[in-house]
Amino acid sequence: MSSALKKDHLRIASVNVNGLRAAYKKGMAEWLEPREVDVLCLQEVRAPDEIVHELLGEGWFIFHAEAEAKGRAGVAIASRAEPLATRVGIGEDYFATTGRWVEADYAVQDGDGEDSQLTVVSAYVHSGEAGTPRQDDKYRFLDVMINRLPELARHSNHALVVGDLNVGHTELDIKNWKGNVKRAGFLPEERAYFDRFFGEEIGWKDVHRGLAGNVNGPYTWWSQRGKAFDTDTGWRIDYHMATPALAAAALSAVVDRAPSWDTRFSDHAPLVVDYRL
Repeated sequence: MSSALKKDHLRIASVNVNGLRAAYKKGMAEWLEPREVDVLCLQEVRAPDEIVHELLGEGWFIFHAEAEAKGRAGVAIASRAEPLATRVGIGEDYFATTGRWVEADYAVQDGDGEDSQLTVVSAYVHSGEAGTPRQDDKYRFLDVMINRLPELARHSNHALVVGDLNVGHTELDIKNWKGNVKRAGFLPEERAYFDRFFGEEIGWKDVHRGLAGNVNGPYTWWSQRGKAFDTDTGWRIDYHMATPALAAAALSAVVDRAPSWDTRFSDHAPLVVDYRL
């Protein structure tokens, strides 16, 4: 394995696995093996470090942050190349042991062959619950993101935050948006943060939306209730958020939606994006 990511393109996948052990029992390995992923970002790992290494197997550099609360949250980055540096946490002590944010720096080459640096973040934003302390924590985390994103853009030539961010930004991102305007995940106050992330103030780009265009979805999460998956009544709450030059280098974005409800390994589908650097 190389210490640098030097392929003509990078394949970066993000997936909320809803418990890594459960995902592997339901077929995650069969999805991952042929997918030729260079950087794999996981959320809701909910497993000890030794289990993460055991399940992913050989050939990966694995950086994993467990949540202090057992059986909750947990994020990881697994890569084929060794990172230059890794960091746990978003930069506020309040979230230091919550298993919601990890960063890894990689050596890459830009299109002109110049050495460059890519920072990848695997993030898991709180689901929240309107009018409760859980929602207060979610806003507090999003507030810290407002500060951290510009810092990442200054830190590396290219920066990428991927993961389950638990907010549908626009009406295109939720099938039944009218019925959800008072629910966590589509509250106007939450969506305003994403206006700032993707607006002039911070200037990052929504890679998946940029490639998909102004279409409904493509959704990445479906409720386990009813026939939500069968009718594609979903939410697009998993993101690749990139600095502008990196977003411009994105070639394709694919939601690896399972062929049927009973063949899913998680209630989220992987979001896989190829970048040409």
